[in-house]
Amino acid sequence: MTGSTESTSPAAACCDESADPAPDARPDRLWTVDEHLADVLAAVAPLPAIGLQLLDAQGCRLDEDVIADGDLPPFDNSSMDGYAVRTADTVGATAEYPSALTVVGDIAAGAGALPRVGPGQAARIMTGAPVPPGAEAVAPVEWTDGGTGTGRAADAMTAPVADEEVRVLRPVAEGAHIRRRGSDVATGARVLDAGTRLGPAQLGLLAAIGRATVKVRPRPRVVVLSTGSELVQPGEPVGPGQIPDSNSFTLTAAARDAGAIAYRVGGVPDDAALLRAVLEDQLGRADLIVTSGGVSVGAYDVVKEVFESYGGVDFRRLRMQPGKPQGFGRIGAGAGVPLLALPGNPVSAYISFELFVRPVIRTMLGAADVHRPVVRAVCPVTLRSPAGRRQFLRGRYSAADGMVEPVGGAGSHLVGALARADCLITVEEDAVELPAGSEVDVVLLGG
Repeated sequence: MTGSTESTSPAAACCDESADPAPDARPDRLWTVDEHLADVLAAVAPLPAIGLQLLDAQGCRLDEDVIADGDLPPFDNSSMDGYAVRTADTVGATAEYPSALTVVGDIAAGAGALPRVGPGQAARIMTGAPVPPGAEAVAPVEWTDGGTGTGRAADAMTAPVADEEVRVLRPVAEGAHIRRRGSDVATGARVLDAGTRLGPAQLGLLAAIGRATVKVRPRPRVVVLSTGSELVQPGEPVGPGQIPDSNSFTLTAAARDAGAIAYRVGGVPDDAALLRAVLEDQLGRADLIVTSGGVSVGAYDVVKEVFESYGGVDFRRLRMQPGKPQGFGRIGAGAGVPLLALPGNPVSAYISFELFVRPVIRTMLGAADVHRPVVRAVCPVTLRSPAGRRQFLRGRYSAADGMVEPVGGAGSHLVGALARADCLITVEEDAVELPAGSEVDVVLLGG
C-alpha cells in the first residue's frame, strides 16, 4: 500500500531449506545500496538490436557504425541565388565599370540538363541548384544588376530568364558561394558511431545520406503501476482515507525521461486476484515492470503475496533512507520480465527509481552513461543521518559556487520539496552528523 511504513519491512527468505542459509540469503540481512544495485544490474542486459524506420528509431541508440555510401552534398551546388560565372570574366569589375556577361540559361534546384558557361557568359542559378559546367563561382544577385540594366538587383530572381545580359559589379573569387561535392560528408566516412543516441539532428543526417532504416537498440517498454486501495485518480473526488495517485505519474514520467517507452497503469486496489489479472494483461507488452506500494509489512499488503506466487522475486531491506524496503526479480513465463517493486511513499518511490530503475532502463537502452552524474559540493548547514543508513536528501545545487543546500525535510512524503529539488545529497552510512561546511556527494537529477 502507498501509505505503509518502510522501517519495519522484513525481507522475504530466499534460500534452500535443506541447508543453512548463506549470508546473502538471510531473511534479516540488510543490503547496502551498492550491493542491491549491482545485483539488479547483473540481471539485465541491453535489448536485442532491431532494424527500425528512421522516425521509429528516435531516442534509440545505434547498434552499428553508420558509413556514408555517397558524398554529401552529392554534387557541387550554389549556396546563393545569383549567377554562375567564370572568375576571369569578373576580374576588375566595379559598380562604375561592371563586367557585362551574356546569360545563357536558368538553373533551378533539381535541374537536370545544364547549360555550359563559356567565356563572357553566365547562368542564372538558384540556391541548391547544381553548378553548371564551365562555371567556377557564383556571383550573388546582390553583386549584380540582376539583368535589369539599372544597377540594382531588386526582383531580378523572380521572373523567367531569356537571352539577356547581366552586369557583375565586383570580382568573384574561384569557388565562391559553391558548396563542393563531399564537403560535408565524403563517401566511406563514418558519420555516426555505434552507441550514438538518435535525436533530430542524427535522424536528419541519416536521411540526408539516404538511409531509410537503421539498426538500433530499441527503447525498453516499461509498465508502471501503483498499488493501494486508498488511491484515487487525479480529478476524482477524494473520500475519507483516500489520496490521489501521484506515484504512477511521477514514475512514468521518470521512465520516459530515462529514454523508455512508458505505459502508466492506474492505481490497483489491494486485491490479489485483480493485481494478478492486471499483471498478466501487461506482461505481453513489457520489457520491465515497475510498481510502487505494498513492499512493507501490512495486513492488507498483497503485492508480495502475488509476486512471490510467481517465484523469483526477492523482497529485501536496504541500508538507506528513504527507500529501505525493495523488491526485485522476474515474473512471467520463460525467462520472465524484470520487475522492480518500490516503496509507496512518494519520495521513497522517486529516489528508488533514480538509484535503481533508471540504471536498468539505461542498461537496456545500451547507453554508456547508465548513472546520473555525481559531483562534490560544500553544504553550508549541518546534516544528520541515522547510523548505518545511506541517506539521500533532496537539495538545490549551484555549480557556480560549488554549494548545495537541502530542500525541505527528510520525510518520505514531502512531494512539494521534491518538486523544488534538482539533486540528491548523499550522507554515507558511517556518518551520523556532518558539520556545516562539509563536502558531500551530490547526485545531479538534470533538467
